Amino acid sequence: MSLLPSLPTSLHPSFPVSLPTSLHASSATRVPKTIRTFSTCAPSNKVERSEYLEHVIRVAQWSEAAGCEGILVYTDNGLVDPWLVSQIIIESTERLCPLVAIQPVYMHPYSVAKMITTIGHLYGRRMWINLVAGGFKNDLTALGDDTAHDRRYDRIVEYTTIVRRLLESAEPITLEGEFYSVTNLKMKPPLDPELRPGITISGSSDAGMAAARQIGAIAVQYPKPVGEYEGESPPDGNERGIRIGIVARENADDAWRAARERFPEDRAGQLTHQLAMKVSDSVWHKQLSELGKQPVSEDNPYWLQPFENYGTFCPYLVGSYDRVASEVARYTALGYETFILDVPESPDELEHIGEVFARATLVVS
Repeated sequence: MSLLPSLPTSLHPSFPVSLPTSLHASSATRVPKTIRTFSTCAPSNKVERSEYLEHVIRVAQWSEAAGCEGILVYTDNGLVDPWLVSQIIIESTERLCPLVAIQPVYMHPYSVAKMITTIGHLYGRRMWINLVAGGFKNDLTALGDDTAHDRRYDRIVEYTTIVRRLLESAEPITLEGEFYSVTNLKMKPPLDPELRPGITISGSSDAGMAAARQIGAIAVQYPKPVGEYEGESPPDGNERGIRIGIVARENADDAWRAARERFPEDRAGQLTHQLAMKVSDSVWHKQLSELGKQPVSEDNPYWLQPFENYGTFCPYLVGSYDRVASEVARYTALGYETFILDVPESPDELEHIGEVFARATLVVS
C-alpha cells in the first residue's frame, strides 16, 4: 500500500507539489494534488545505541515504500547530528527526502547551504529543511542564546533569506542584517535548481505564521481538534501543514487497543512532560498541554495521552478508518495539505495509515 506513491513534478518550495497517482491500489479516487506526507525518524535518545543505525535504515525504507515524500529528522542538544543521520537515510533509499530540523544557534546559514549543495552534488537528492526557532530554555542558555521567543523568528527570517539566496543566486550575495552579515558570498558548487529545498517552519504562534509568510515556508502546526479551526478565517498567504500521529483499524475498538498498547499510561513520562513544560517557551507545547480534557471515543478521535506521557511530541487521531479519514479530510478542507506523521512503529502501521488517506480522498473528492 502506498501513502503518496509519486515523485513531485515541481521541486521549487514556493510551488505546490503535484501528486497525480492514487493513494491506494484498490481506489480510483485521487488525492488532492498538493497533499504531501512525511514520516519521522526516531530520535536517538529513544532507541538503544547498538540498534539505532539499523533502526534509522529500516524506518527510512518503510517510509519510502509507503510513498512518503520525506522523513523528519530531529535536532536537539541531546541528540545525534541530523545531517549525519540524513546521509544514512539518503544512502539507504532511492528518493526519500530528509526533512532536517535546523536550529540557527547550531550553525551558520552558509553551513546549511553548503550541506544542501554538497548532498545535491554527491547524491542528486533533494532536501527539505524544518526551521526550529525554539527549544528547551536550558539548552539555549547553554549555547549562550537568550533571544526572546518572537525575536527568534525575526532571526529565522534573516537566516533563511541568506540560505535561499546562496542556493538560488549565481552571483555573490551581500546582506547586512541585524543577526547576520555576509559580503560577496557565493555558493560553490552551485545547486541544481531542481534540488532547491522545501522549507517548513513551526506555525503555532503568530510570530511563526508571520515568518512563514516572509520566507515562503509551509507553516506546520501541532494541531488542535479540527472543530476548533472550522469557522475561522484561514491565515492569508500561508501554505499549511500539521504534525500528527495516526492509529486506525477497521474497527474502532481494535484501533484504541493498539494505541494504548503502544502508548500506555506512564507516570515517569508524565513527570518528565511536566518538567519539560517548565523549561520550554514553545507556544505549541503550551497549547497542547491545555487540550485533551474531553474523554476520547469514536466521536472524539483526538488523543493526547502519548504527548502527556512524553511518549511523543504530537497529538494522535485514533479510531476506525472511516472516522479518522473523516477527520483528516476536514483538516485538508481547511487547507492543511502537508502531513508530518509520527515515527512509524512498523510497515503494517503505515499500511493502516495508507487506508485512512485512501478513504479521506473519498470524502473530499
